[in-house]
This record gives sequence, C-alpha cells and structure tokens, in this order.
Amino acid sequence: MTPETSTKLAAEYDTLRRREHELITDLLDIVPKIDGLGEERVSQMRDALFHADHPYLIVLMGPYNAGKSSIINALLGTTDLLPVGPTPTTDRITILRYGEQASRTRSGDVDTVFYPSPLLQKVSFVDTPGLESIFREHEEITRRFLQRSDTVLLVMMATQAMTQHNLDYIRTLKEYGKQVILILNQVDLLTPEERETVRQYVTDQARTELGKNPEVWLMSSREAIDARHADGTVDEEKWAASGIKQIENYVDTQLSDVPRLRQKLQTPLNIAQNVHGAALNAVRGGQSALDQYQSIAQNVEQQLTVFRRESDKVVTQTTDEVKAKFEDASKRGAEAIHEQFQFSRALGSMFRGLAELVGLSSIARSTSGGSYTRAAFERHKVFEPIAELPIIADKLPPRLEGKDLQDTDDLVKYAKKEIDALPALIKSKVIGTVQTPTRYDRTAMQGMRNELQTLEDEARIVETEKIERALRNSLLYLAAYEIIMLVFAIFIWQANPFGTTGNGGSTELIVIIVILGLMLLGLAFLPLRGRQLANEYVKRMQVLAGKYSDILTRAANKQIDYGMNLRRDAIAPLTRLIDAQTEIHTGQLQRLQTAGEQLVKIEGDLTALGKPGLLGILR
Repeated sequence: MTPETSTKLAAEYDTLRRREHELITDLLDIVPKIDGLGEERVSQMRDALFHADHPYLIVLMGPYNAGKSSIINALLGTTDLLPVGPTPTTDRITILRYGEQASRTRSGDVDTVFYPSPLLQKVSFVDTPGLESIFREHEEITRRFLQRSDTVLLVMMATQAMTQHNLDYIRTLKEYGKQVILILNQVDLLTPEERETVRQYVTDQARTELGKNPEVWLMSSREAIDARHADGTVDEEKWAASGIKQIENYVDTQLSDVPRLRQKLQTPLNIAQNVHGAALNAVRGGQSALDQYQSIAQNVEQQLTVFRRESDKVVTQTTDEVKAKFEDASKRGAEAIHEQFQFSRALGSMFRGLAELVGLSSIARSTSGGSYTRAAFERHKVFEPIAELPIIADKLPPRLEGKDLQDTDDLVKYAKKEIDALPALIKSKVIGTVQTPTRYDRTAMQGMRNELQTLEDEARIVETEKIERALRNSLLYLAAYEIIMLVFAIFIWQANPFGTTGNGGSTELIVIIVILGLMLLGLAFLPLRGRQLANEYVKRMQVLAGKYSDILTRAANKQIDYGMNLRRDAIAPLTRLIDAQTEIHTGQLQRLQTAGEQLVKIEGDLTALGKPGLLGILR
C-alpha cells in the first residue's frame, strides 16, 4: 500500500469513525429514556461509544515497576506525563488520548490524560495499575477495558520475566480472546546473550499457555528516552535500538490493515445495531400502550365536548324561557295598547286629548293611577312575565355550578380508575393529584345581575313611559285636529248659514259634510296609530329580549369556560402524562427511524472501506 493510499485509507477510516461516534452519541441520548429497555442496553451503548471514540485502543498491563508508564512517556516524547519511580506510582487506570493541549480529567476510578502527540491521533493507550491489584481493586473496570481493547501489551521486567503471576495473567488474558503481545522491558540491564535467552524462555512458556507462538518484544524505555534530544529531534538509530519503535510500527501496520480497520468499526456498529433494534422493538411494543393512552385522551375530550354541549343546552333553554317571557309581555302589552286606541273609544280619547290641551289631564290621570297606559298594562298583567325574568335568570348559575361539580366529580373518578390501571413504571410518572376542586368561583354569573336589572326596569318603566308619551301625543294631535275641523265648520256656518243664498246653501252644506267626514276620519286614524305603536313596542321588547339573552349568554359562557377549565385542571395530571408520553413516544420513534437510516448508510460505507473505486483508487 502506497503512502498516499495509506493516508486516504486513514482519512476514510477516521471519517467513518466520527460518523459512528455521532450516531452512537445520539442513540445514547435516546436509549436510556426508553421505558422497559433495561440498563444492560445502555451499558452496551456506552461500550459502543467507547469503541467509536478511540481510533485504536492498546491496554498496557503488568506488575509494578515493569515500566508501563515509562514506555508511554517515551512513546509520547516526554519524561513526566505519567509518574514513574521505584515504588508503585500508578493506583488508577489512566486513558491517554489526543488533545490540542495537555490536560487531565478524573471520573470515578479512571483518569483521562489529553496530550498533543501525533501518535495519539492514531491510537489511545490505557495505563493500568500493577497486576498485583488490578483484578483485586479494579476488577470490573479492568475487565471492561480488556473487552474494549484491540491489543493488550503485557509488560514484564526482563530480569523477572515469566513469574508465576505473569503466567496466571497470560491465562486470564487468553480468556478474552485479545491479541496479546509480551514486552520485556529494561533489557538494557541484560547482555545480548541474556536477552536472547530470556526471549526464548518467555516464548516457550507463553506458547504453552496460549497454544501458539506469541510475539515477544524486547525494549528499553530508558534508551528510548535517551534517544530523544532536548530540541525535540530523535536519534533514529538509538530509537530503533530501544525497541520502542516496534509499537509505532505495529500501530501503523494495524491501521493499514483494511480488514482489521473494518472490524474495528464493525464492532461498535454491531453493538449499535443490536441496541437500536431492541430499542425500536421496545418503542413499537409500547404502541399498544400509547394507543390506550390516546384512547383515554380521546375519551376525555369526547366527554368534555358532551359536557360543553350539555351546558350550552342549559343556557339555550334559559334564554328560550327569557324570550318566551318577553314575547308574552309583548303580546299582553300590544293588547293593552290596542285597547287604548280602539275606535269605540275614539270619542272618549278625543275628550282626553282636549283635557290634555286645557291642562286638565293630570286630574283625569289621577283617577287612573297617574298613567292610562300603566293602568291598561296592569289590567292586562303585562308586568307579570317581566317579574318572572329574575327567577329564570337566577336559576341558571346554580344549574351550571351543579353540572360543573357533578361532571368534574365523574371525570375525577374516571381518571383515577385509568391511572390505577396504568403500569407501575408509567404510573410513577404522574405528577400531581387527580382530585375534585375544593372551591368554586361564581363571579362570572354574579356580575350580570345589575345589567339584567336595568333591562327589566326598562321593560317595565321605560317602555310604559314611551307608550304613555306616544298616547298623549296622539290624543293631543287628535284633539287639535278635531278642534280645527270643528272651528272650520263653524266658520263656514257663520259666514253663510243655510238658506241665505239663492241656491239654498247647498255648497256650504256639502263643505260642512266633508268637514264632518274628515273629523270622523281623524277618529278612525286612532286605531291605526294604536297598531303602529303596538308594533313598535313589540320590536323594542324583542330588542330588549335579545340584549337580556346576550347578557345571560356572555356571563354563562364565561362560567362554562371556567367550568371546562375546572374539569381539565382536575384531571390535568393524567392528561399531562398522556400528552408527554405521546410526545416522547413519537419523538423516540422518529429519532430511532432516522438513526436506523444512518446505520444502514454507515454499514454500506463500511463495506466499501478500502475498496478501489472506478479509477482504481480508494473511494
């Protein structure tokens, strides 16, 4: 593989790894929130994230003072990134990752060290405590890192190689099925002949345990550190002689091995696919529960719709009663008006008009209780329907209140029953208590009383006064008209009495007859005026009925709105839960479907990793 091809492969690999990392990060945000999926799946996703987060993972293990930290320091070109010394210095697991600046973070039993070394852009190292304590004090986390590792470097001191403990650790590492490389450090303490003898001995012992020839590397971290100059340059001959370069070459070889790179990316992808499938099944399996929740929500909304319709019906019944009372009052009032303007009473009405003209009307009205119209209205009991309006209107608030409280109580019972039937996990998410309210606000209906009273007074007093004024004006006009006609007739009579002309006064007689006819016609106009006033009265009463009904309806609608909110608030813990679960379920399903599409795309791109395109170069 040419350097150019190797570079393209590394770039393609890194792009895929980053895409995997982003997708797994997104899934790791979804998975813990899916009900019933289990912590095991979340743990698997964290493992997948760890795989995707590290380009290649090499775990260094070995006894105290074997030189694990020194080897890492030498590889990264520093002497103090990790502490070293004759006594145990590493009591925590440390991950070394690439970072623009050197820094250290701590989480539980694990430290993460970021360092700007080019090598760390290719590989992450895990430095572990001495094997004497690693499985005793850090067993769980150690096993997790061994499972995640791509290669394990078992570091031993060349002067103390293949102790019984080291043989036991080789057996343990074999169980994980990982690539294990044995490193003999501090070989600078041995002669060349001793080095080969130790290498052969370790190879033979390890072959017995592993069942195959192991890789055994001889190294000297001290010589590797000496190979680096103060100006940052490296003596390549000394560097190669130290044996440390074997690790660099190994990393480059692994990252140029397409099947190995593909497997490296396939591992977190497979984990993500498995967890994604389980998560999708869990969400889809919850569809029946979601359908049940939505059925509850629909049932509640249907009940609320019925409650609203029934309340509106109560208001409509009340306004119909109000309109019927106004209609009854209008009918009786019209009859009373017609009575005042009957033709049979025309002569008496004319004399009442004369009384108005000469100022004797107050005496005449005093005999009728101060108002002819009021007296007539009372005879026809016009005010009785108006007096019943407050009774009708005052019945509406308690009817609405009683219905609100009864409906709310029924809804609360229903909601409690449905909550009790929910699975324990979902029931635990209910926030608040479903209960019937302890107070009821009646202010919306109480505020209408003054407005209604004004209209009732207008129907009784103002309308009566209007009719009375119209009646008086009509009688005045009638009296004035009749007097004018009578004076005109007398004037003609005085000017030329019958029989004083040659033709026997026939012309004057005809004129007088015509005048008398006009006087009778004036009296006949009175019923027509009464009909007009009656029609106008009925229309004004209809307007008052409309205003009265509008006031009642507006106040009732406010009360009904309050009652509907009262119902909703009482069962809000249940409806909020349903809305939240629906939103969560829908969101989870959409995100999982999107993630599934991304998994398929990454799978396809991973299959094509390292394969030549049409022009024979990497895709």
